[in-house]
Amino acid sequence: MRYRIETDSLGEMQVPAEAYYGIQTLRAKENFQITKRGINRQMIKGLAIVKKAAARANADIGMLDEEVAKAIMLSCDEILNGRLHGQFITDVIQGGAGTSMNMNANEVIANRANEMMGGEKGKYNFVHPLDHVNFSQSTNDVIPTAGKIATIRQTKKLLVELKKLQNAYLEKMVELNDVFKLGRTHLQEAVPMRMGQMFEALASLLGRDIDRIEQAMDGLRDINMGATAIGTGLNANPKYIKKVVQYISKYTGENFRSAKNLIDSTRHLDALLTMSTALKILAVNLSKTANDLRLMASSAFHEINLPKVQPGSSIMPGKVNPVIPEVVNQVAFYVMGLDVTITKAVEAGQLELNVFEPVIFDSLFEMLNTLRRAARTLREKAIEGLTANSEYCEYVVEHSPIIVTALSPHLGYNLSAKIAQEAMETGKSVRDIVLENKYLTEMEANIILDLHKMTTPGINGEELLYRKKTKKEE
Repeated sequence: MRYRIETDSLGEMQVPAEAYYGIQTLRAKENFQITKRGINRQMIKGLAIVKKAAARANADIGMLDEEVAKAIMLSCDEILNGRLHGQFITDVIQGGAGTSMNMNANEVIANRANEMMGGEKGKYNFVHPLDHVNFSQSTNDVIPTAGKIATIRQTKKLLVELKKLQNAYLEKMVELNDVFKLGRTHLQEAVPMRMGQMFEALASLLGRDIDRIEQAMDGLRDINMGATAIGTGLNANPKYIKKVVQYISKYTGENFRSAKNLIDSTRHLDALLTMSTALKILAVNLSKTANDLRLMASSAFHEINLPKVQPGSSIMPGKVNPVIPEVVNQVAFYVMGLDVTITKAVEAGQLELNVFEPVIFDSLFEMLNTLRRAARTLREKAIEGLTANSEYCEYVVEHSPIIVTALSPHLGYNLSAKIAQEAMETGKSVRDIVLENKYLTEMEANIILDLHKMTTPGINGEELLYRKKTKKEE
């Protein structure tokens, strides 16, 4: 392999001759061999957007030569189009608050810009990584801004999948609205409900998750570009600060805002924790849904059939397991752990800077991507093909002593409890016991024990008021 010699304040190093990265990136590669995973693709693009916006803003106010600015911007455009991503070689978890990531971007962009202007890699005779690409910037405003850009983009992809899942729930609500089943509390039989009502509740729950995530995402649109090292804006022209945010908004299509207090925004990362919390709540809710689906599909309840996606046992032929809800549970556990990591990292920031942004953003990206894939998997391989054992469900409802609950306002609690006890001891249905003992006429029993009325809020209560009024008049 051919090498070139590059020098920094610590000395010389051999850098591969064809590499677009430089000496500081190579030092970071050697120092941080932690996860052996490269920088997130959207984070690379976020860095390119920040550098492009900074170059344009600095050129606008006369702080950067127009030809140099254009070369930097063209280099950034190549990165945004998917080129040079293999030149970003630093580990996702690194010391230095992301300085290595920032320098990786500075060096790649500078070397490509030099090449465009007729220079050689590593010479930096036309465009310098720090004097030009990083002008008016610090790692401490570049990394949080690029990270927020990347987070918003990945959050939007998650939201697309969540809305598709919500629509799948609503389609099941319509499809299964006439399937009656027993509700359950404490894992014991409770009053009847329609299966469609359960899926409507899941859609409502997911709607709240979507709202929380969208609100958290809006908080990420406050950025600290121009804060430089600690928020005082040292080395950044006030005109640049205003322009760089405008260009970031233009290049991303997002309405980014300059943070009201740049020192606050540099010191504190609670906006990232807010997003993490919203994602954790989503994970908790998805896991609860997965638990319910597993129970409903179990041989004990036998209320629904999940699509058969793979054989379930290496020893028991024909066995099929609820593997899709199970994987959703595991994703949720993983996300909850990542939220703990982010919580600790946000809390552990000291004084004017939180140096733990690399692990915070890596954890956020993992949360967003695994949740997105889990939501898609749940929809495609569990919800869309789910069917109900409608006849069995209705049989269980009709023969459950618990439907005596509907009789309690008419016959009183004690008599209703006696009927329920007799039903459990004899195996007779509540309806049969009521008619045999002439507690109600057949018409009355049909009205009170009508499953549609029992599962429709208000209807059963209105019937009760009508009956009490009629009795009083008699």
